[in-house]
Amino acid sequence: MRLIDRYLFRQLLGPTVLATAALTGVAVLTSSLSALDLMVSERQTALIFAEVTLLATPQIIAMILPLAVFVAGLVALNRLHTEQEIVICFAGGMSRWRVASPAIRLSLMAAIATLVINLWIQPLCFRQLRHVLDAVRADIAATLIEPGQFTHPAPGLTVYAQSVGADGAIKNIFIDQTRRHGDSTTLMAGEGRIAERDGEPVLILHNGSNQEFSKTGVLNTLYWDEYLLDLRPFLALETQIRYHASDRYLHELFFPDLRHRWERNNRAALLAEGNARLASPLYNLAFMSLALAAVLGGAFSRLGYGVRIAAASAAAVGVRVLGFVAAAASASQPSLDILQYSAPLICVLVSLAIVLRQHPARGPAMAAPAAMLATGRPA
Repeated sequence: MRLIDRYLFRQLLGPTVLATAALTGVAVLTSSLSALDLMVSERQTALIFAEVTLLATPQIIAMILPLAVFVAGLVALNRLHTEQEIVICFAGGMSRWRVASPAIRLSLMAAIATLVINLWIQPLCFRQLRHVLDAVRADIAATLIEPGQFTHPAPGLTVYAQSVGADGAIKNIFIDQTRRHGDSTTLMAGEGRIAERDGEPVLILHNGSNQEFSKTGVLNTLYWDEYLLDLRPFLALETQIRYHASDRYLHELFFPDLRHRWERNNRAALLAEGNARLASPLYNLAFMSLALAAVLGGAFSRLGYGVRIAAASAAAVGVRVLGFVAAAASASQPSLDILQYSAPLICVLVSLAIVLRQHPARGPAMAAPAAMLATGRPA
């Protein structure tokens, strides 16, 4: 890479990194609000909150990177052009492709980074995230009990506990269960603790009573020192984690196990997700090409390129929306998967055609003023 190429590349790389960091920070902050519910409603620690947020970050980066490339490309190229550095490059004999190649090279690097995230990092993180969320849901104490409040974790079930100690001891427990046929059972105990017996969750109650009120109006009371309450009927815990389409690796999306009903019923959606993973990196190239077309695709102007930049921004939004529409449509019609690739590729071809065309303002008539500007004397 020659000196001028390295200079242009560095001028583009800095804004790209800054834009990626800034946009990712905003997106992560917004998405973390939903993870904050884990700390509030599920009474999880800040460590779980940080882990959930961190595991969701790679997908956010993959979505943000094309936008960051577009913004950085517009900012850097517009500055270089208005300060006439690109004009001097043209006057020095550099071709349009030579001037645009550092930007294309940077967008290719961003595309490769996005592809790596889509194919390996995102599925790995999302699988771990699924396990973390499943563990949170399996936190029986957090599911059943909120200290000092009456909760209804299941239909016909009311649970109250005065407090839950750091050692897991539950104080002053009240459990009322109403059955469909009208009978009700009330358990009251001074202390309890959640444990496992034979691999199944149970609530061990101490020093309490059991009151059963039948629909015929008979009240039966039984006092006991220890009572084991089976928690399985009250918990909707899945024995096996089912990975969503976003959690799967590429080979699992294109070649699902058709012996399972869910894979058979959602085969088109899995194919759409797989093609979206491969097509989304192309938007880095498409958006950088739009930035190049906005700045280099027309005549030099000292007043800036506001109109062309606005048109390029509108085109970028339109292309990305078209990609989302194609992905949604192909989830039910696999033959439309080709549209996921068509939108960014057509954008790249059209934008580069605009950049590389021979424009009068870039011809010999402009070389002489540029040479005077560079040397300080007539060409």
